[in-house]
Amino acid sequence: MNQAFIYRIQNLVHQYHSSTVLEIDELTIPKHSIVGLAGPNGSGKTTLLKMLAFIEKPSKGLIWFDENKAEPFSSKVRFQVTYLPQVPYLMKRTVIDNVIYGLQIRKDPGDHRQQGYEALSMVGLSGEEFADRKWFELSGGEAQRVALAARLILKPRVLLLDEPTANVDENSSRMIRRASLLAREKWNTTLLIASHDLDWLMNICDDLIYLFQGQLSGRGKYNILFGPFHQDEEGVWKKKIGIEQQFTITNPPLKNSAAVIPSSDMHISSQKDSTFPKINTVKGVLTNLRIEKSRSAVVATVLVDGFQFIADLSEEQKQDLNFYPGKEVFLSFNPEVIKWQ
Repeated sequence: MNQAFIYRIQNLVHQYHSSTVLEIDELTIPKHSIVGLAGPNGSGKTTLLKMLAFIEKPSKGLIWFDENKAEPFSSKVRFQVTYLPQVPYLMKRTVIDNVIYGLQIRKDPGDHRQQGYEALSMVGLSGEEFADRKWFELSGGEAQRVALAARLILKPRVLLLDEPTANVDENSSRMIRRASLLAREKWNTTLLIASHDLDWLMNICDDLIYLFQGQLSGRGKYNILFGPFHQDEEGVWKKKIGIEQQFTITNPPLKNSAAVIPSSDMHISSQKDSTFPKINTVKGVLTNLRIEKSRSAVVATVLVDGFQFIADLSEEQKQDLNFYPGKEVFLSFNPEVIKWQ
């Protein structure tokens, strides 16, 4: 077993009422990494996180944790892995009692209240102001931050986050993101984050795992087009992007296939590029620019009718001050570059 991996999954299958919702032949997660889970609703992200949190047992297969086979609720993993669901659950008690509950169960020594104050500070909440508040006196964003503080106080080896910023205010979202990164900085915590915010995942994650209909459909920082796909009257395959736009694609090999397009093969321009057919160009808004040091690339994130795409800037575009967040741009790619998963 490779010492570098905190998780290894082998031949995992999980079913609900005889319906298979997750099927992964093999998957490894490196220690101390930040890994994102992406995919549409119902793709299996939450189910996978519950498997990795050891709060649900797979129907078949093995999950290794730090070289050892691990079972749900095992004492070996109980306090090393912690899971934050999308909808936080707080016990009917004060904020500080919620935060320090895990320390009490674990019978940790030390000043629990002081440790609770420090955990609250990590998520941007004042212990003096919030410690003695009741659970029902919190906003949705505050409740999510308290729930995260209750996980962080355990200094977990693995922190699993399921859409942690989906239903919170902007300030809470910022504090949750900051605290998550602090966990790796302070304790070398491994983070697995399921989120629809690809822009965030692209910026902070070492790796991205894509799930589609319960199966792995890709790994890495790519553009992935998930089905459904459709054929027009001439038999040409297309993928709708929002309401009015679409990309032309090659023939999907299987019904559940996913189209993978590297950012280096997705072209961005300030006006329609005559190199590409009009039918394979969509219009969107540039939302972010980031430097990918491993490739010396500048990568643009573009939002198109709710869909996020990434595209490398050309050498000439890197020097062009006309490419900035908020600018309207066009995206194009040659369908022949698609790699089907």
